[in-house]
Amino acid sequence: MAKRRPSNHLSTIEYIGPRPQAKPQRRPANLLGGWVVLLIAAGAVWFFGKPLVPLLKAQQSVASVESADILIGELAPSANFGDRLAAAALQRTKMPSLYDAAYYHITFPGGDVPPAPDGTPKGKAEDLIIRSYRNLGIDLQQLVHKDMTKHFAVYPQLWELRAPDPNIDHRRIQNLQRFFKHGGAELAVTRDATSFKPGDVVVWMLAQGDLHCGIVVPGPAERRGEVWVVHDLGSGPKWENVLTDYQIHGHYRYTGPDRPIATN
Repeated sequence: MAKRRPSNHLSTIEYIGPRPQAKPQRRPANLLGGWVVLLIAAGAVWFFGKPLVPLLKAQQSVASVESADILIGELAPSANFGDRLAAAALQRTKMPSLYDAAYYHITFPGGDVPPAPDGTPKGKAEDLIIRSYRNLGIDLQQLVHKDMTKHFAVYPQLWELRAPDPNIDHRRIQNLQRFFKHGGAELAVTRDATSFKPGDVVVWMLAQGDLHCGIVVPGPAERRGEVWVVHDLGSGPKWENVLTDYQIHGHYRYTGPDRPIATN
């Protein structure tokens, strides 16, 4: 019996197992679900951020460079002299200053205390008043000296001087008080804040008996209706709500020579 030759063709192998599954088709994104997620996120931001709103408003209501710039921008263009003087005083709060009450030989007129070696201004409370007025073209050094030359005897005789001294006279509160009074700028002394306007000069008697002075300005942001002051009590010009924190000793509204004096 002849042998059977092997075939050159492979036999078909039958596959036994699970039927292959078709590759799933990608479904389009659920647009509605995306909007829901965004709404939830926005709601969370609003819910958790809402408590921060009063804090942010409070930060805008404190004395800062930013709030000073805003108020200066509003007051400086005013037709009212007091507003412009308040703006000039606020401008001083943006500048560092070293306390220095020493006597200096300075130029006349327009003289000022020499700055520190690094250029930082030096001075005391009266120098803040002088520089603020000078910013508006009013030189208290020259004006006080002129008035003292005519009326030296009626000025306070506290420093054993026999004649006016343009180096220091205008840097003494007692002399500024007498000068403002001669200029018709003296107002009644009161603790009623409504009697004070921006640009008024206020003089206090401190607890130890020393005199101190500053310029009345509005408060920051929504506290603008409050009566604040700019003054230098030894740590540089500060913008503070301290009008009635000390005993008020004098109140003046000086708008310069040959200008009508506003009254309460």
